[in-house]
Amino acid sequence: MATRHQARTAVVGLLYAYDLGNENIGKFSDEILEEGKIRNKQKEFSDILFQGTIENLEMLDTKIKEHLKDWDYDAIGKVEKAIMRLGAYEILVAKTDKAIIINEAVELAKELADEKSPQFINGVLDALDKEK
Repeated sequence: MATRHQARTAVVGLLYAYDLGNENIGKFSDEILEEGKIRNKQKEFSDILFQGTIENLEMLDTKIKEHLKDWDYDAIGKVEKAIMRLGAYEILVAKTDKAIIINEAVELAKELADEKSPQFINGVLDALDKEK
């Protein structure tokens, strides 16, 4: 059975593909999640995270941009954006515990992004949480 971390990893992949211009990726999410052996409750969890993030994308991007210090949003890597968008969704909309979300985002950044990303993502998500 897949873990929530594995489910979030798959969602980051879906958000990354969406950001690359594949706006129909949602139609293939079932196959992608199945490929990662993400089923049942974790599949439902993944679907909620992906759809919720996409539905709130404009608001999430606005909130993230408000907390970027000396950074151009368009210059941020797509993987980092995907991780921040998912984290922002879980903090601001899903109201998941901040410590869990920031820890998950940092772990995802360590696995999927460059070496400076975990600290950067941690700072942005922490600032978002303090605002709410």
